[in-house]
Amino acid sequence: MTAAQIPAVAVEPFGDSAVMVTVPHPDPVIRRTAIVAFRERLLAHRPPGVLDVVSGLESLLVEFDALATAPEHIEYAIRLLAERMPAEQPTERSRTALRFAVPVVFDAETGPDLLSVAEEVGLAPAEVVDAIAESTFTISLLGAAMAPMMDGLQVPRPVRRRAEPRTDVAPGAIMIAGTNAIIQPFPGPTGWRVVGRTPHTIVDISRPDPVSFATGDIVRFVPVSRDEAAALDAGFLLPVEEVPV
Repeated sequence: MTAAQIPAVAVEPFGDSAVMVTVPHPDPVIRRTAIVAFRERLLAHRPPGVLDVVSGLESLLVEFDALATAPEHIEYAIRLLAERMPAEQPTERSRTALRFAVPVVFDAETGPDLLSVAEEVGLAPAEVVDAIAESTFTISLLGAAMAPMMDGLQVPRPVRRRAEPRTDVAPGAIMIAGTNAIIQPFPGPTGWRVVGRTPHTIVDISRPDPVSFATGDIVRFVPVSRDEAAALDAGFLLPVEEVPV
């Protein structure tokens, strides 16, 4: 999607110092593609007073300094950016997609929501693991703390989020919701369903490049036993190959 193709956006207050931006379109692919394109435009032309932009699969949370600007100014700037193509557009750089094979331990300890997910979608836990392993995921965006959010989960029906979010999920947790998956980079809360864990470190802020993946990269989850995971030299996650695109 080009900058000129971004549909109209909806802007709603989110507390006293943030707004939520969404694309009200019936097609989920257009909603997600458009919000990613708009995020790039917003970051390239950040309005005065904007402090942070937090990405969701179909939304952006735009946080601003309430002492430096007002919500109506932020909303006006957001709508203006959505309606008009900035005069100077960043040059798109071609990038070869990368493929990742991520080892994952799927059991009751690493995947405390695996059984409830299986009951919800009408499969046995082992069949859910098989479905995850047979799915090919594409990274749609990097969310909070550079967590890779992915499309591509092939299960009989979309998976609901937890009614009560977990307060502390371990790094490396593999989580699913809807037809999406995400890997937890650092300890923290989540409402996504936790189904397994990888021994790899996926974000390392001590490295010049804290992550090795980007949007458009392809991910497969490979089930391994606890013993197999312990025997792996599972340090920083690296790709297994480049993918022609």
